[in-house]
Amino acid sequence: MQTPQSFSKEERLRNFRLIQKLFSAGNSFFEYPFKIIFLEIDQGDKISVKFPVQCLFSVSKRNFKKAVERNKIKRLIREAYRRNKLPLYENLQISNKKVVLALIYTGKQIPKFTGLEAKIINLIKRLIQEFNSKTDRSQANTIL
Repeated sequence: MQTPQSFSKEERLRNFRLIQKLFSAGNSFFEYPFKIIFLEIDQGDKISVKFPVQCLFSVSKRNFKKAVERNKIKRLIREAYRRNKLPLYENLQISNKKVVLALIYTGKQIPKFTGLEAKIINLIKRLIQEFNSKTDRSQANTIL
């Protein structure tokens, strides 16, 4: 694996089947200005994922007509994610899980980096809570 502060090509979600599965069977939540769709990958799947998280970033063409603006927002989101992904990676490695996720920006204006970074930090905390609560529920079901 690379350094914790990198965002390599293997960490980007590019597999068409995985993307289809993510959007059809994934769980989601909304925290303005993002919609997050996530899916836990089973260890038995034929698709191997090298990193604990593979991520996809999307910005709506409806809200931002110019590709320059969409690409700028995606760059800002990627950078904020890259700088703050370590707690998510540590949590998933402890529980030995692999996840694919899509971050969809739904805001109407080009964000400032500082505000965007704060939102990404909140999203990562909420994702960690979602995964921890899911494991708590599954452990409770196996006990009963």
